[in-house]
Amino acid sequence: MDDHPSIFKRIKKLVLGDRRSLEDQHIFHKLSLIAFFAWIGLGADGISSSCYGPSEAFLVLGNHHYLGIFVALGTALTIFVISGSYSQIIELFPAGGGGYQVATRLLSPYVGMLSGSALLIDYVLTIAVSVSSGADALFSFLPSNWYPYRLAFAMFCTVILMVLNMRGVKESVTPLVPIFLLFILTHLIGIGYALLTHVTVLPDVASGIAREVRTTSVELGFIGMLLLILKSYSMGAGTFTGIEAVSNGMPILREPKVQTGKRTMRYMAWSLSIMVVGLIVSYLLYGVQFQNGKTLNAVLFGSVTSGWGIGGKSFLFLTLLSEAILLFVAAQTGFLGGPRVLSNMAVDRWVPTRFTNLSDRLVTQNGILIMGFASLILVLATGGSVRFLVVLYSINVFITFTLSQLGMVRHWWKVRTTYEKWKSKMAVNGIGLLMTGFILVSVVALKFHEGGWITLLVTGALMGAMWLTKKHYNRVARLLRRLDNLVVVTELPSAKPPNPAGTVKPIKTPPPLNPAANTGVLFVNGFNGLGLHTLFFILRKFENTFKNFVFVQVGVVDAGNFQSTEEIQRVEQNMKIEADRYVQYMQQHGFYAESISKIGTDVPDEITALAPKILERFPHAIFFGGQLVFSKETFFLRALHNYTIFTIQRNLHYKGIPVIIMPIRVY
Repeated sequence: MDDHPSIFKRIKKLVLGDRRSLEDQHIFHKLSLIAFFAWIGLGADGISSSCYGPSEAFLVLGNHHYLGIFVALGTALTIFVISGSYSQIIELFPAGGGGYQVATRLLSPYVGMLSGSALLIDYVLTIAVSVSSGADALFSFLPSNWYPYRLAFAMFCTVILMVLNMRGVKESVTPLVPIFLLFILTHLIGIGYALLTHVTVLPDVASGIAREVRTTSVELGFIGMLLLILKSYSMGAGTFTGIEAVSNGMPILREPKVQTGKRTMRYMAWSLSIMVVGLIVSYLLYGVQFQNGKTLNAVLFGSVTSGWGIGGKSFLFLTLLSEAILLFVAAQTGFLGGPRVLSNMAVDRWVPTRFTNLSDRLVTQNGILIMGFASLILVLATGGSVRFLVVLYSINVFITFTLSQLGMVRHWWKVRTTYEKWKSKMAVNGIGLLMTGFILVSVVALKFHEGGWITLLVTGALMGAMWLTKKHYNRVARLLRRLDNLVVVTELPSAKPPNPAGTVKPIKTPPPLNPAANTGVLFVNGFNGLGLHTLFFILRKFENTFKNFVFVQVGVVDAGNFQSTEEIQRVEQNMKIEADRYVQYMQQHGFYAESISKIGTDVPDEITALAPKILERFPHAIFFGGQLVFSKETFFLRALHNYTIFTIQRNLHYKGIPVIIMPIRVY
């Protein structure tokens, strides 16, 4: 422990809270979300879409309001189909990953990269749209001379959400509970009142629907009427965004994860369907018309509460305020889902591996920061224009939806001979494929010339950057495989380091410990060519200098292996086995050797804490570490590779502890 933390560390602790301990056996229980909290944290984006999705669909119908019934029912059916198909994805991919993992594993890695890229852009847009529309809604209550501060307020709220998420998942969700529940309660009361007070006119509504079908068929033709309904249905596509978030966020759900995930999907499907159908039917019952400066929901609830007196005004204010704040809350989906997608793609080397790193609060801090800053730039670049952001929105999520359904259909077809219920499973995903595919084509066609091409262009550019990243990592991996041949050499019965000046001879009995002797302390990361290359370099350059060797390995717990207590224990066991192989090898060649293993999220911090303890035991120790060296150091390379050893060197030099970095030239 640092007895005298710096001002920066004290501020960090104040803002982000205390670090979490990986040794806590109940850590996953403390961090995970039950279905109720997951519904709030991951479902806010879907529920908040009822603030704009149903109204967009209804307005497209023009004077043909009664056709809204068909749009409402079609939208509700689509919600249940997509939710049902994602419940099947949850069963097949319980570790999470959602659309990215489905496309990668069931179609191809490159299709997965397309799906992941589209989803990342969609999550950035989710944050930008949510905070911008929330600011618009909130400032509509405030004096008009305050409106110029709307953009600054939206950006401030984005920063607050970034901080909350860096404190931890549960900490970021808990404050949102009363806001979410207030939204649900006020809207259910408003919709319920609208329906109950119009029970007596329901027969008239039914006859109105029949009359509308007849007159519209005459006016536009049956095909024209059908196309109008389908256009309205497609323009309400924003309603479906956020449904995929649960499958991406499986790692943060409480055990049993699959059951929790499926329960969360049910909560989301029912609540969103009730909202959408209830709002569209209420629009119809009250004959709601577009009014300048007001959302359709504001017009509706204004009509509902018009006879309630002072209480009605208060209820209207609470209802619209809950909408405004929930739109801010919806940005939470982007902060939860985006970093998860980034971490999964980092494991597969499509993006820099640093996006798998966890902070000491056990969250993917780098992912949270990149999502937050990207959305800040987008809000600033567009001036927080909700109209323009909505045009960019909802295209990419349907790329992921469609690819996910296609991957699942292909999967059920492949297992048809071994899985009895493949037909029913395939039917759900098949219907989902048709629905999401239709919406994707429609939305691209309708929004392309309005600015949708920008979304597709940015997505394409991101895919190009990911392709270059993967190409670089693959090239480095091929070059490093040559070093891994050293592992084969060490496995031979009479193995000895290559070219060690003939000073190392295999023996059977290791020498006794002499703490006063010169000791080489080597930082390693697995028993591999990199570690052995560094070791043999030391033996050549410091011939007969060291009698003791200590191998220090810090196992990094990242988003890829932070799944369960059992997974953490497996990391610890594998790490000890790898470090002990170095020990056995050096003992066979006449050196005293031992290993020190520890798990953590920050390698430099862990090693900085271990080094003084090692020096107490071995006062004549010198620390060594290897570093990949490239012929040309560029910003691109620095972003793709960690330079942990330099941070360790700087930390230990400050403590007066020498560290020697051994270069490992790659190309």
